[in-house]
Amino acid sequence: MLIQIDHVNKQFPVPGGVVDALKDIDLNIDAGEFVCLLGPSGCGKSTLLNALAGFVQPTSGSIRIDGRAGAAAQPGPDRGMVFQEYALFPWMTVAQNIAFGLEIKGMKRADINERVGLLLGKLNLREFRDRFPRDLSGGMRQRVAIARVLALDSPIMLMDEPFGALDALTRRTLQDELLRIWEEFKKTIIFVTHSIEESIYLADRVVVMTYRPGTVKRDMVIDLPRARDTAGSEFNELKKALAQMVMEEQMRFAQSEIRGVAAD
Repeated sequence: MLIQIDHVNKQFPVPGGVVDALKDIDLNIDAGEFVCLLGPSGCGKSTLLNALAGFVQPTSGSIRIDGRAGAAAQPGPDRGMVFQEYALFPWMTVAQNIAFGLEIKGMKRADINERVGLLLGKLNLREFRDRFPRDLSGGMRQRVAIARVLALDSPIMLMDEPFGALDALTRRTLQDELLRIWEEFKKTIIFVTHSIEESIYLADRVVVMTYRPGTVKRDMVIDLPRARDTAGSEFNELKKALAQMVMEEQMRFAQSEIRGVAAD
């Protein structure tokens, strides 16, 4: 197991008390797996991803990476993060953005140029190498963000709704690009999404999380062969089953909101 999450809890202080964001999360992820975290807003998906990244610390429990206790206590080169907002440096070109982490690592210029050139080709960015982020579409910016993480050659890619702001056609194109990259580079991917269809299309496993406090409601293996047919009967049976689980949690969210308004 590359990642072992053992009885992880996370509380955030609020005026008058605490909010339980995560409760008793137990999850193991093997090297090379593609795992989607699925659930409604407020279920702790991004909190769990940030704990894996080392951006927040669990209140209790442990996260082991490659058998090392405390390895996720802070960000590290073994984990690369791709955000929904792209997080590119606007004053840098595409090539400079991809090269940034390698320069911080102190790599030789010739090696940096070789790796950047390789990734520009892999993600169909060669003709954009000297463009600035403002000149790119949302989909092209996300390609650059993915290339920047791949440049560091981290074995684990953490992805927080990276395609959530894209139109449907661009989203499907980048989903296919990501699957190609995952298969070629043999990364372990943990991918947060609100989209049931996206989770089935991409993942080896879909982990459905409950509304707050977030815990694992269902860990479902997706054993459909790739490339997956989103119109196929098996795909839609899985979609129906996952939709029911997510809607149950969405209803819990709605009822809590109603109770909160009534209490006020």
